[in-house]
Amino acid sequence: MIWDELTSPQLDKLSRDVVVFVPIAATEQHGAHLPLATDRMIGWHFLTQLEASISDRILLLPPVAIGCSEHHMDFAGTLTVSHDAMISYLEDVIGSVSEHGFKHVVVFNSHGGNSAIAQVLVESLGPRFSGILLAITWWRLAIASLLAESKTGAGGVGHAGEFETSLMLLIAPHLVNMDLAVEKANRKTYPWAEGDLLRGSHISLYRSMQEMTPNGVFGDPTHSSAAQGQRITDIVVERLCHVVDDLFVNRSYDLPK
Repeated sequence: MIWDELTSPQLDKLSRDVVVFVPIAATEQHGAHLPLATDRMIGWHFLTQLEASISDRILLLPPVAIGCSEHHMDFAGTLTVSHDAMISYLEDVIGSVSEHGFKHVVVFNSHGGNSAIAQVLVESLGPRFSGILLAITWWRLAIASLLAESKTGAGGVGHAGEFETSLMLLIAPHLVNMDLAVEKANRKTYPWAEGDLLRGSHISLYRSMQEMTPNGVFGDPTHSSAAQGQRITDIVVERLCHVVDDLFVNRSYDLPK
């Protein structure tokens, strides 16, 4: 079910055990071959696929389409908000959901720059939330299975790289220009700071995206395909179904009242 497509009376009749998803994304550059809406479209794609499978168990809030993208501002079209503004906004949104009595909230993230914010949100709001509050970043859901899908090796599954390009070829091929997709141009710095979406670095180092890659693409989109995008979708949605089952069906995980 989609929150803002329901009427107020329809929503009021729902079980408060329904799992509410808060999608958070970004509007930012994704190189020359992918649109600015890539993160939002990917996150919403996963959730609508999930909703098609288990629509009676989940509620999707409207996506938060502008996130923390300061490190992309060297590239035209990027929009960003501050960390404080993002956390404050999400606290208010989740507070509204909680006030309506819903007990299970999942912040579903599809942008790397929001990952730390989502974690801070859970840690700061969690003690005051009268239910179960989760934060999920999609590429962390099933790392082993997703690693097996990768064809481009270390550094290939990054921003606008192999996976995001494959997903966009599946979701909106008319918005993808593979003629402009190039092999990875990642700039290396320290070995302990190197990583990608699936292979995290050992130590965090701030670099702007332009410092990391001159063309705004961190990764290798040249081996991407819609077929791979479908396999990634199947992996992520299956794992999300398990999470919803744990929250909605298996009451043994409920927090004590």
